Amino acid sequence: MSETLIETSHEAAVTNPDIKRINELLAELSPERVKEAADYIAYLAEKERKHKAFVEETLDIIANPDYLTFDTVEEAMEAIRNWEE
Repeated sequence: MSETLIETSHEAAVTNPDIKRINELLAELSPERVKEAADYIAYLAEKERKHKAFVEETLDIIANPDYLTFDTVEEAMEAIRNWEE
């Protein structure tokens, strides 16, 4: 499966004009600037990964709410008093 993902990702990279442009620009940069660009891209990838995880977690919470409902205030208060049980 990971090979398919890598192949698909590589195919997308080859056909994506922005990635092609970035590759062309990177060839013109000094090694220090290439490292800076790589570090920034890693930062953006991590930010994207965290955002996706947040979205998935949020959607899961919405799909599977974990809350209690009570018919009376007394029932709610009893649940609060006995929450450790």
